[in-house]
Amino acid sequence: MIKDNQKYFNRLHLLMDAVVVAISYLLAWYIKFCTIFADTEPGAGALDMGTYFSFLYFVVPEYIVLYYFFNLYAPKRATRRKVEFAGLLKANTVGIVVFIVFLYMIKQQDFSRFMMGAFYIINISFATIYRTLIRNLLLYFRKKGYNLKYILLIGYSRAAEEYITRINSNPQWGYVVRGILDDRIPSGTVYKGVKVVGRIANIRYILPENSLDEIAITLALKDYDRLEAIVDLCEKSGVHTKFIPDYNSLVPSHPYTEDLMGLPVINIRYVPLTNTLNWVSKRAVDILGSLAGIIVSSPIMLLAALAVRLTSRGPVIFRQERVGLHNKTFNMYKFRTMEMQRPSAEQKAWTVKNDPRVTGVGKFLRCTSLDELPQLFNILVGEMSLVGPRPERPQFVDKFKEEIPRYMIKHQVRPGLTGWAQINGYRGDTSIRKRVEYDLFYIENWSMGLDVKIMFLTLFKGFINKNAY
Repeated sequence: MIKDNQKYFNRLHLLMDAVVVAISYLLAWYIKFCTIFADTEPGAGALDMGTYFSFLYFVVPEYIVLYYFFNLYAPKRATRRKVEFAGLLKANTVGIVVFIVFLYMIKQQDFSRFMMGAFYIINISFATIYRTLIRNLLLYFRKKGYNLKYILLIGYSRAAEEYITRINSNPQWGYVVRGILDDRIPSGTVYKGVKVVGRIANIRYILPENSLDEIAITLALKDYDRLEAIVDLCEKSGVHTKFIPDYNSLVPSHPYTEDLMGLPVINIRYVPLTNTLNWVSKRAVDILGSLAGIIVSSPIMLLAALAVRLTSRGPVIFRQERVGLHNKTFNMYKFRTMEMQRPSAEQKAWTVKNDPRVTGVGKFLRCTSLDELPQLFNILVGEMSLVGPRPERPQFVDKFKEEIPRYMIKHQVRPGLTGWAQINGYRGDTSIRKRVEYDLFYIENWSMGLDVKIMFLTLFKGFINKNAY
């Protein structure tokens, strides 16, 4: 019933948002002027009730437009709760800022600041509650077998298998795969409960006889020469058709596309830090953060330097060549934690558990990550960043780039003192492949908020390193 009347439910959703915004605004006014908060803000009472309420003609349409702009009316089947909440938070933050600018432009200085703050909090709370109720109600209907979407897959491929796996793992989406059509795989072949039901040509007979909501084209890469003909055939059926490419290992989940005079161009890798504004803001944080880190940690670095000097022979600071941004090498600094050795011996392998070369002080510095503090100077001069993939030695880079797909992508950003892989436990003698997976996630999904999160988590679980030997 719901899917058959989707456009009406979408309109109802928009109307409910408008009602929630209006109720939140009126409740904020009531709290400000009809409770103990009345007359606590100079100038707020200069406007009468009618003037305050007249601003609803601006506020309600403004928020509906912002909700649309922040994709809050997108289908909720595969939208995560935290993504929707983040959209609500962004829309409301932008909304209140735009409202303040609007009041400034019309020179309205007596509008209650307290009321604006109350409206901001109440509207986010009410919108989150009612959207959660809608989500739970839809989930209840899907568990009962209602509001399901039936899908037919065209082509057996890795993409088809991944699609089925995700649908089976997320029954709350309400998707049901009826079967797969393929010319290479025998009929009757089953993958996780989904059967190959015939050849691709059978679509002419299957579509009229089955109640399908969507067709997903999941052709194998070697069958793409048939793609245009299959798309034409599917669209003639009138059933909504979508395309799931069989090259997910090459293209990221959020590909960056360009319009070259009508020709769509898909960039194989989207790196947010290639944006000048992003680059400048991250570099500014690196400079300020490294300066603050040097000042705060200077007593610790002094004590560490004395401990290294007094307990073993050799220099206090250990310099090691690493590969950084754009594959350029630089000298990365650490407190020396091992006995002096020949460069040829040091290059053979990294440190392993119970390595006899590590000094007593060095073991403590390594497990607490205090040996990394001199890298704050690498960050200050621009060779490293506070957050990013950890840099590796040239000989290992040459080795890993041949063994691990997409390994070299990590050099499209500055290496970091800490990173997404490190706070998830992948540092030291751990899986390089998993480390690269986390590094690529960071590179493709970078935001200032993610950097702040990584630095915050580093304070709690990034310094004590059980894998540092």
